[in-house]
Amino acid sequence: MIAKIANYIKQEIANEPLDNLGEQEDLLGSGIIDSMGMIRLISYLEQEFQVTIPAEDMVVENFMTLAHILEFLSKKKGEQ
Repeated sequence: MIAKIANYIKQEIANEPLDNLGEQEDLLGSGIIDSMGMIRLISYLEQEFQVTIPAEDMVVENFMTLAHILEFLSKKKGEQ
């Protein structure tokens, strides 16, 4: 799951070419993902992993790193 998300970010969202994307890399603080990229990422996650991400879950803490995204998705999938 994490490799799939990392590939999507590298190929479709990143503001600059990326060779590597570590699980703990700050996606927002480093500028890898901007606000429009965040919208695209959320849409991708909802479609790819069949989850609904309500507005109250669209907070920096859930999307700061790949590890945070994975933890958030695991929690959402467990709720369904």
